[in-house]
Amino acid sequence: MTAAAETGELLRAENVVKHFPLRGHPFRPQYVKAVDGVSFIVRRGETFGLVGESGCGKSTLGRALAALHPLTSGRVFFAGRNIADLRGRELKQFRQKIQVIFQDPSASLNPRVTIGSALEEPFRIHRAGGAAERRKRIAFLLERVGLSDYHLSRYPHELSGGQKQRVGIARALALNPELIVCDEAVSALDVSIQAQVLNLLADLRREFGLTYLFISHNLNVVHHVSNRVGVMYLGKLAEVGSRRDIYANPLHPYTQALISAIPRSEAGDGRIILTGDVPSPVDPPSGCRFHTRCPKAAPECAEREPKLRPAGEDHYVACLFSPNGVCGPEEALIPQPADAI
Repeated sequence: MTAAAETGELLRAENVVKHFPLRGHPFRPQYVKAVDGVSFIVRRGETFGLVGESGCGKSTLGRALAALHPLTSGRVFFAGRNIADLRGRELKQFRQKIQVIFQDPSASLNPRVTIGSALEEPFRIHRAGGAAERRKRIAFLLERVGLSDYHLSRYPHELSGGQKQRVGIARALALNPELIVCDEAVSALDVSIQAQVLNLLADLRREFGLTYLFISHNLNVVHHVSNRVGVMYLGKLAEVGSRRDIYANPLHPYTQALISAIPRSEAGDGRIILTGDVPSPVDPPSGCRFHTRCPKAAPECAEREPKLRPAGEDHYVACLFSPNGVCGPEEALIPQPADAI
C-alpha cells in the first residue's frame, strides 16, 4: 500500500510552478508567474476550497493539477503516482479519474453538436462501453442532474445557463472520476440556480464518493461547500486550514481582509480596507507578496519570503508574524513523499 493510500490523500501538489512566457521579449524573456510554488494535499472524499481574488492563479492551478497545463516545475501526485511519469495508456486512464467543470457553461459546450453527442463524446474518446450501454449511462446521468431525454436532441443555445451547467456536470461524471475540479462552477449562474447546483454537487459527492477541488472567489459559497480551504494571493498560498479555522480564526492579514469583506446582517463595521492594487504577476514584489498592501507589514516583510508554517492542528499560514509575534522555525506544509510513491 502506498503512503498516499495510508493517509487517505488523493492528490498532492509539491511546489507546483506554472509560468507563461510573454511574447515580444526575445532578448529579455519575461514570464507571467501565474502559480509560483504551491504545495497542499486533497484528501479522499473531501471538498477542498480554493479562494482568492481574480487573477491570483486559482484556475491555472486547477488546470495544472488536471494535466491540462504542463508544469514549469514541481510535482503532482494522484493516488500515489507522479502524473509526469504517466504516458500513453496510463495517461489516458488518469484523465478518466480527474475531470473539470468549467466556469462558463456556454463556452464549454460545442454549439454545433447536440447535448446527446456532447455527452457521448467521453465514451467515444475512451472507447468505453457499447452503444446500448452508453445510452443507458447517459440517460441515468441526465436524470441524476435533473434533466430528461428530451434534452438529448437539443443544442446548447436552446438551454438555459443552469441547464447547460447541469450538462457539464453530467459529462464530468460520465467516466466515473474520483476527483472533479470545479472551476468557478456556479459563478456564471443566477443566485437561485447557484443554490440548486451547489446542492446537486453535494448530493453527487455523497452518492458517488467524489472528491472536489472547488475553485471560487465567492467566500460564502466556499464556506458552504468546503471541508478545508486554501487562500491564494498572487500565485502563492497565504493560508490553509479547516473551514472553521479559516473563517473563525484567520491568521494571515490577507485572509482577515477577505473574511471581513463578507456581508453580515449584524451592526458594526469591522471591514479591513486594503489599499493599492494587486501587483503584476510578471514582476511580483520581493519578500512577502502581500506586503505592498498589508496593514501590518514590517520592513522585514519586503526582504524575507514567508513559507507555510504550522499554526495549529491542520492549520498553516505563510506570514512572518503571528498574533503573538514571530512564528517558529519553518516547516513544510506537507511531509516529503515516501519511497513507495
